[in-house]
This record gives sequence, C-alpha cells and structure tokens, in this order.
Amino acid sequence: MVFHTLLKEAENIRDQVVAWRRYLHQHPELSFAEHETAKFIENTLRSFDHLVVTRPTPTSVMARLVGESPGKIIAVRADIDALPIQEENDLPYYSKTKGAMHACGHDGHTAMLLGVAKILSKYHSFIKGEVRFLFQHAEELPPGGAEEMVAAGVMNNVDLVIGAHLQSTVEVGKVGVVSGPMLASPDTFYLTISGKGGHAAEPHLTVDTIAIGAQVITNLQHLVSRYVNPMEPLVVSVTKFIGGDTHNVIPGTVELCGTVRSINPEVRQQVPKYMEQIIQGITQAHGAEFELKYDFGYRPVVNDEKVTQIVEETVIELFGPEMLYQIKPSMSADDFSAFQNQSPGTYFNIGAGNKSLGIVHPHHHPKFNIDEDSLEIGIKVFIGTLIKTLNLHLNNEKSAIKK
Repeated sequence: MVFHTLLKEAENIRDQVVAWRRYLHQHPELSFAEHETAKFIENTLRSFDHLVVTRPTPTSVMARLVGESPGKIIAVRADIDALPIQEENDLPYYSKTKGAMHACGHDGHTAMLLGVAKILSKYHSFIKGEVRFLFQHAEELPPGGAEEMVAAGVMNNVDLVIGAHLQSTVEVGKVGVVSGPMLASPDTFYLTISGKGGHAAEPHLTVDTIAIGAQVITNLQHLVSRYVNPMEPLVVSVTKFIGGDTHNVIPGTVELCGTVRSINPEVRQQVPKYMEQIIQGITQAHGAEFELKYDFGYRPVVNDEKVTQIVEETVIELFGPEMLYQIKPSMSADDFSAFQNQSPGTYFNIGAGNKSLGIVHPHHHPKFNIDEDSLEIGIKVFIGTLIKTLNLHLNNEKSAIKK
C-alpha cells in the first residue's frame, strides 16, 4: 500500500537528507539573518513537484502541498537558525562560519522536513487536504520568528500543527511525547539599582549597591519558595551582575538581569508584581532607587491531547511501544507555542544521542552533534502522523496505518 511505499522512500532518501543536514551544518546563520539558508531551502523545495513555495518573511519559507481531494490542513514546522557558538567538533562538515554553529539540531530539523516534503510531493494525489511545510527563522532569539510567520498568515485555516526537536541527550531510536505542558515561557528581567558610590574604606558614607544587589538576588528566591504554590513550576535565575571597576571603590550603580520560567499563565502574570514588591522593599530600606524592566517572552508549549495521541499511536505502530517514552516537562522554551496558539498541536522529541559515537554533549554546547540515523526516524514519524491524521480527520475511524 501507499503508506509502506512512503516508509520505504524515507529509507531511500536517507543519504540525501544527511547531505542536506551537513550542508546546512557547514553554513549556519544566526536568527533573523538566515538569508542564504532560506534561499537554499526555497531552491530545494522548488525542485520538487506540486509545491507552492512562498516567503512569508525575508528569512522564512513556506511550501504548500494541496491534495486532489478536500480535507484537513496540517502544518509542520522546522526551525532553521543557528547559535552564536564557535564549533569545537572535528568533523568533515564543521561550521565554516566563524562564531556560528548549529548547536541545537535545527540543521537536522530542516533536513527532515525537506525530506518529508520531497516524499509527499511525489504522492500528492494520495493526500486528502493540505500539508503546509513551515521553515521558521529565529527560534533562538526573542521575539522569535514564529509570531512573524503567524502574522504573515501561514496558520490561516490550519486545523492542527506538529513539530519535533532532536535530542542529543536521548538515545537514538527513542521518540518522546507528552500531553499538556511541555516547555515553559522564558521571560527576561533587567534591573538597575542606583545608590551612592564612594571609598570602600568608608562604606558608611555610601549607599552600597553591591550589598543591596546581593540581598535582592537572595530574596528573589522567595518568589519560588514562598510566594508561589510549591506545586507550580517556577524558576527565577539572576544570570548577570555588573558593578564596579576596581577593588577600593563602591559603585553608585549596578545592573542585574536574568530569566523567569513558568508554565501557569496566572503565575506568569503575578511574578513581575511580586518581583517589584521585593526589590522596592530592599532598596527603600537601604536608601537606594531602582528601575525594573520586565519582558514577556514566548508562551509555554502546551500539547493538545488528541494530536499527541495520534503521534503516540504512530510511534508505537512504527517502532513498537519500547521506543516510546514520556517526556518530563522542561523549563526550557520554544516559540512553537505561537503556532499552537492558533491551532491545536503537539511538539515531540526525537532521540539523537549515541554514546558509542561520542554524541553525548547537550544542546548549545560547542561539541553538540547528532546521530544522523535520527533523521530517518523523524521523517517516518512525520509521514506516519500526517497520513494517519489526514485520513482520520481527528475522529474515531480505523487507523490508516496498517501493520
């Protein structure tokens, strides 16, 4: 049947997908600057049949595959940007761009989706409805590219959306799913504390911003331990503290910044208020002033139960239940949530680690890499989920995937 033919195509196209991934790995581009990457994706897609290719934004690409009979509209997303990291891998396809590296697997995401597009474009007559392939820019840098693509209309009339992330810390062959909350919202705060500088030997004549800043850092942890229900996930991390120029001068100003991660929208809205309350109390007690800027980042990634179930069933039918694992929600973030805010969807993980090959380094590490066998697995899960969904139409009909 057609489904088994599609799976065989995924095996046959493996070398091409690996080649695409390696080319992209050699030529990384940072967020909002993916001009050559987008051009490569566009040109590759235009070499396939039956696709309508457009550029929703200057550095993103969308391809539409419209079947010959009506049905659901399904969107599939891959992020395409790299990170400002100098690669330390000794690979024949290491990054040729100084200070930039695909250290999060986006090159693999892009290659997989190109593979899915190529395979399905050959069988467009089998497609019921429409598949939209979204190659999204700037996932790594807020405000992110997903919101821009949504504003450009890529999600208009879409019934559901799916996406995946390669995971170097999970054994290749495994596929992870979770229903409900998966990833947190990544908010950022910037704090300036102003006091009175002076000689370090005469601290009584100063308003010591270093000491005050240290108290602020310590007391901000009360947000997690005392202000919020302990059953609610919350992370508050101060990641930068700048102040002073030498050993014997107390600075008049210090700057702090950090990140707040949460999943519950109500908790997320409460944090800036509580944070300002704590900072105001400490600075006022010591005669200092402050200025707090709080930026809301991406929304939490929350997976739809029905769509997640379809992915889960697909993985079990393709690879067996032993290859499926349940993801534990993480305080990391991804702007895939912008697409989920428009239509129900799910984001799943594809294992890409391999200890025997030394592929053990985490994401955003200068030695990050993936086992490229994961690319074929990802393509099969995408194709299986798409065919299953386009036939099921999210109802209780018998699965289109046969054993």
